[in-house]
Amino acid sequence: METPAAPAGDRLMRCRGCGSKVGAAVLERVLGRIDPENLPDVVLGLEAGEDAAALSVPPGQTLLQSVDMFPAIVDDPYVFGQIAANHCLSDIFAMGGRPRTALAVAALPLAPEDRMEVTLEELLQGARRVLHRAGAELVGGHTLEGPELALGLAVSGLADSGRLLRKGAMAPGDRLILTKPLGTGALFAAQMRLKAKGRWIQGAQESMLRSNQQAAGSFLRHMVHACTDVSGFGLLGHLFEMVRDSNVQVRISLPAVPLLEGAIETAGAGIHSSLHPQNLRLQGAVRNPRLASRAPAFPLLFDPQTAGGLLASVPGQHAETCVEELRAGGDSEAAIIGAVEAKEGGREPIAIDL
Repeated sequence: METPAAPAGDRLMRCRGCGSKVGAAVLERVLGRIDPENLPDVVLGLEAGEDAAALSVPPGQTLLQSVDMFPAIVDDPYVFGQIAANHCLSDIFAMGGRPRTALAVAALPLAPEDRMEVTLEELLQGARRVLHRAGAELVGGHTLEGPELALGLAVSGLADSGRLLRKGAMAPGDRLILTKPLGTGALFAAQMRLKAKGRWIQGAQESMLRSNQQAAGSFLRHMVHACTDVSGFGLLGHLFEMVRDSNVQVRISLPAVPLLEGAIETAGAGIHSSLHPQNLRLQGAVRNPRLASRAPAFPLLFDPQTAGGLLASVPGQHAETCVEELRAGGDSEAAIIGAVEAKEGGREPIAIDL
C-alpha cells in the first residue's frame, strides 16, 4: 500500500517499488516535447504509448542488444545524457552494428516537480541528440526517484549477419589500435577530491562526448578481425578478454598508449577509481608486471573508462592506413599500441614493452 507523497524534504517517507516512479504529469509533459524519429523499422515507439516498443528485423540482419547504466559524473544533465548515450552505444559499434533503438532508465534526485521536469528533459534531450546522430530512436523507458542522477540505456542495433565483429578473432600479425586516450576514471576520482585541474576535466569530457561511430566504420572498411570497447574493466581487462577468446598472446608498447592530460599526474599521486583495485588483479595476465609497474603509465592500463574508445585487432597491412583515417575523422589520438603474436605454451599472454 502506498502512502501519500511526502514533502520534498522528507526523503525518509518516499515509497519504493512502483511508488518510486516519477509522476505521470511530469513524464507526459517531457515526452510531449520529444519528437519521434519515425524510423521505418520501429513499428511502435515513443509516440504510441504502448506497454512495449516493437522493432522489425529485416532479412539478413542480426539484432544486437546491450544495456548499461551509471550515476552522473558531470553536473549538467544535458551533457551527462550525451556521455551516457555515447557509452551505451559503443557496445553496438564494437560489434559492427548500426544502433536503431534505445530504452532509457533514468533516476532523478527528489526535488520540486518543476525542477525534476527540467532535469528529466535535459537528460533525455542530451541522450536523444547522440541517438539521433547515430541513426537511432528513443522508443521508451522508465523513470524513478533515486539518491542521485543516473541514466541507463538498453540499446538495440542491427548488423549484417555475416559481418558481426567479435572479441575472439584476433590473428598473429595483427596490430592493436586504440581510438581514444585513457584516464577518465583517475581524472574524475581526482575531481571528486578537488585535485583535478579544470583543463584536465574539460579534455576528458571532450573525449567522452566523441562518438565511436566513425571509428567503427573505419574498422569495418579495414577488415578488422576483432573489436571491443574499452570501459569499466580498463584496457588490460578488455584486452585480456580478447586474447583469451582468440587463443593468442599480445605485446603492448606502453609509450604508444594515448593518455588524457593529467592522467599521469593523477595516477602518480595515488588517486585512482574505486574500481581500480579490482581491475589491478588482472596484472596476473602480464608477463613482466614487476618491470612494467616501474612505468608511471602502467596503472592507467587498469583505469576504468567511461565512454572510452574502441580497441581493435587489425590486419598488419591495414594498420597504418586505418590510423590515418581514424585521425582524419576526428580520433586525433588514435594509435597502434601493440601487436598480436602466436601463443607460446603456458606463458602469461600479455607482455608490456617500456
